[in-house]
Amino acid sequence: GYTVLDYAQAGVMGDLTETAKKEGWDKSVPAALQKFSVYDGKWVAAPVNVHSVNWLWINKAVMDKIGGTQPKTFDELIALLDKAKAAGVIPLALGGQNWQEATMFDSIVLSTGGPEFYKKAFNDLDEESLKSDTMKKSFDNLATIIKYVDPNFSGRDWNLATAMVIKGDALVQVMGDWAKGEFVAAKKTPDTDFLCYRFPGTDGSVVYNSDMFGMFNVPDDRKAAQVALATATLSKSFQSAFNVVKGSVPARTDVPDTDFDACGKKGIADLKAANEGGTLFGSLAQGYGAPPAIANAYKDVVSKFVHGQIKTSDEAVKQLVQAIDDAR
Repeated sequence: GYTVLDYAQAGVMGDLTETAKKEGWDKSVPAALQKFSVYDGKWVAAPVNVHSVNWLWINKAVMDKIGGTQPKTFDELIALLDKAKAAGVIPLALGGQNWQEATMFDSIVLSTGGPEFYKKAFNDLDEESLKSDTMKKSFDNLATIIKYVDPNFSGRDWNLATAMVIKGDALVQVMGDWAKGEFVAAKKTPDTDFLCYRFPGTDGSVVYNSDMFGMFNVPDDRKAAQVALATATLSKSFQSAFNVVKGSVPARTDVPDTDFDACGKKGIADLKAANEGGTLFGSLAQGYGAPPAIANAYKDVVSKFVHGQIKTSDEAVKQLVQAIDDAR
């Protein structure tokens, strides 16, 4: 993300442009990723994958037990969580760490305001959007959903929250698709053991982050090895094999989905559609919406709101605007 650009601005990154032209990266890698892998017209990083954060991960046995169906709106999601609560199941698995809370809030903001609002607020950092009634409503929705976590959520690691869903102790987790890697490792199958849905109200959009190998300036005798690594990283075979296991989807849009499970196939199709439709947005929580100082300010405000240090949505909006202004 922005770390690669920081190094590029410092003039210490290598130049993979010749390799990129030969391998067709310009056409196959989404423009949103090229914003972080190309600097001043030169390719400086090789994207490994695309993760998206606006997912629900649901235990199917629990879903069947409570007679739940896919929620299409935020209100339907809350009704589903109420069903789980009534059945004695923890409705929402969450780790009370600021990045997890902010990652969920990314999805809530997209759901509440829609794609254009998300882009203006969390990619363009438009002050009118940040201090709007829509942002206040987003915090209201966060206050509503956070009531469905268990009392022990504070400080829990994300993979332990995923394990709660895998075991059936909790119904749902809102998390990026790295969570799917945990289901895969536990030998669980989509549509049989677990369900993957887009966070309600976010269908058609993808909020993403990406892992990339930044390539630094190296002596001439090491350049061949660097090119070999970059070429292998963006080869279709590696992109498929790696992302099948990781839970993410390929960083190039021309990789066949043959080896991917149902969730992976959906992720690949969603990425292609979002890339073509202009609804592929960087996650503010994950460092792809704005530089690190702003992302950290955002996570801090969201976490303070979740943990009761900020009492109202009005105050949260004020503090968010101030924190982002201070970090600009």
